[in-house]
Amino acid sequence: MNTAFYIARRYLFAKKSTNAINIISAISLLGVLVGSAALIIILSVFNGFEEVVLKMFNTITPQILIVPAQGKTFDPNTTYFANLKKDKSIFSFTEVLSENALIRYNNKQAPALVKGVSDDFIKNKSLDTIMVAGSFVLKSGAYPNAVIGSALQAYLGVNVSDGFMPLQIFSPKKGIHASSVNPMDDFTVLTISTSGVFEVQQDFDNIMIVPLKFARELLGEEKKISAIEINVNNNVNAEKLRSKIAGELGTAFVVKNREQQNQGLYNVLGSEKWMVYIILTFILIIAIFNIIGSLTMLVIDKLKDISILNSLGAGKKLIRGIFLIEGMMITLTGCILGLLIGFIFCLLQQQFGWFKMGESNLLIPNAYPIALKWKDFILVFITVSFFSFIASALASNLSVKKIDHLNQDL
Repeated sequence: MNTAFYIARRYLFAKKSTNAINIISAISLLGVLVGSAALIIILSVFNGFEEVVLKMFNTITPQILIVPAQGKTFDPNTTYFANLKKDKSIFSFTEVLSENALIRYNNKQAPALVKGVSDDFIKNKSLDTIMVAGSFVLKSGAYPNAVIGSALQAYLGVNVSDGFMPLQIFSPKKGIHASSVNPMDDFTVLTISTSGVFEVQQDFDNIMIVPLKFARELLGEEKKISAIEINVNNNVNAEKLRSKIAGELGTAFVVKNREQQNQGLYNVLGSEKWMVYIILTFILIIAIFNIIGSLTMLVIDKLKDISILNSLGAGKKLIRGIFLIEGMMITLTGCILGLLIGFIFCLLQQQFGWFKMGESNLLIPNAYPIALKWKDFILVFITVSFFSFIASALASNLSVKKIDHLNQDL
């Protein structure tokens, strides 16, 4: 057994001559325990919120998005896209035609993004989970329906249950110059009933989703589309398929995964989590550096032992190592216990949802969400180990600082 470790272990559990040393050591251990537990719990809560937010976005964001590298539209009637649509690994292949238009309801009007989608779009059964009124229906028999975002619905005051008051949509006609006689002749004006209202996030809640055929008529576009949205089957790696498609299409198209489509969102979620980690780490550092006081008092208490060990041939490296290991044992014991307590707490919160945060809906749970990631446990352990090593190293230097004078005194 390593000599320094053996002596450090004896010092850790042995009774000290001054009871205050035991108290300070216990406080140091408790501080690290609480800090480690708090850090892993907070990180797990942020992971849970991240999953909830991404689940909301992923409901309406495809796994793979194909858009032209230049321009707004492209012709999908090519051999490549025809074969891609038949690929058995693809669950849904949605053609999208979107453009801004003016929406009028009653006496109010507002600009919105009109998004026309092909029939494969409604294969996504989770669309019903984002509905706050009505249902996600784009066709009622031969008649088209629109599903609008909650922000658009709130601004216009749309009553979904009122089938006698449809939405009016105004879109400029292509290739026609402004007319001074009757400006309305320069616009295509169509009406459509609202079947439902969805709510995801502000960026999406100003969208109107309509059938692709209706969008073509409104925008005067017979063949071209704005994008292709692809969702894959459960056993298919979406990122591999995205890379394959990107390589085959070349530079004429941009093929994005979900993270690339919502880069701002992922950056915000990541930066918030790291900021919380940094703040809690500073608090944890304060708790860890309490070990300096504990080891300093232990060194004073063991001055006679240090001198005897030196007289028996123990070098400064060995003596310094004893107190370094002593400090590491205190902090890492607190860290491991803290991680264990945090892990148990997270499991109980997942199971019973003791801590609530308000009203819930189909996407946002009532209890604080928890998502455990093994990388967070490793991160906390490495953080505690690093700073505890620094604190213990600083304190252990005191043990050999005046060792020559001790030998002379004894």
